[in-house]
Amino acid sequence: MTEKDMNIEEEEILNENPSEETDNQAEESENAENSENHEESENAEESEEQDPLEKALAENAELKDKWLRSVAEFENYRKRTLKERAELILNGGEKFITAILPVLDDMERAIENGAKTDDPAVLREGMELIYQKFMKTLEAQGVNKIETENADFDTDVHEAVAMVPGMGDDKKGKVIDCLQQGYKLNDKVIRHAKVAVGQ
Repeated sequence: MTEKDMNIEEEEILNENPSEETDNQAEESENAENSENHEESENAEESEEQDPLEKALAENAELKDKWLRSVAEFENYRKRTLKERAELILNGGEKFITAILPVLDDMERAIENGAKTDDPAVLREGMELIYQKFMKTLEAQGVNKIETENADFDTDVHEAVAMVPGMGDDKKGKVIDCLQQGYKLNDKVIRHAKVAVGQ
């Protein structure tokens, strides 16, 4: 074998070795990619398995938080309404009392002036003015008299305390006389009118 042939063989061997090395490197990189892909798919499967649990726990925490906030809100509302109700019971009549205080002032003045005069007509006139002012104040607060004059007897607003016989057919079931005036507060009966009814 000549030197030339040997060089050719060496070149061929060298040429064959790099291709083997590159093939080996390609196989190794492919194996590495496969193992990475395999690990990634395992991790993805594990995360998919954990995701529903984590999701459920997160939803549970969120719902618990909402529930606690709702309970606290309701408790605050309950306390506030109890406080408002207690204040209403204690001070509910404040508006009404404030409205009738001027009438009380007028009555005090009438008593003072009554001691200065002996004329009953003056006293009567003063009492009538106070009464009219008082009735206007009551009406402004929603208090109204129950009508009894020539009214049909109505158990919703009247209370029969006496039956009057022999009044004739036209007076049967009608209010003959009012013994005690009845009143409504905003269309609710707060005192029934005590009446005598024709029989």
